[in-house]
Amino acid sequence: MSIVRFDPFADLLTNGRWVPAVDIYENGKQELVLKAELPDMKREDIQVVFENNTLTIKGERKFESDVNKEQFHRVERAYGTFSRSFSLPSTVDASKIGAEYKNGVLTVTLPFREEAKPRTIN
Repeated sequence: MSIVRFDPFADLLTNGRWVPAVDIYENGKQELVLKAELPDMKREDIQVVFENNTLTIKGERKFESDVNKEQFHRVERAYGTFSRSFSLPSTVDASKIGAEYKNGVLTVTLPFREEAKPRTIN
């Protein structure tokens, strides 16, 4: 039996996959809000696409290249590419979708169409 050296970086740097945590809720302004935790990422490494009532968030969290892997004592965070897709109701107004990335949190607002908002009829 041969001894194989354990390399914790092998999966992380080559084919590592991670899934960011996401909250989706309806706020009082008649819109859906999606918040995704994307720490240590740059805005240019994140893509938000809305197509056929599906919202897709994808990107890549890169491993810190300024630190040698020999200097690490422990690596628990995942690195690599991710992609998350969410089916949304047809009542979302695609022309008014907004996104903001601040402090490692991506916030996407998805307003409802005017005809989908509740109205009071006297």
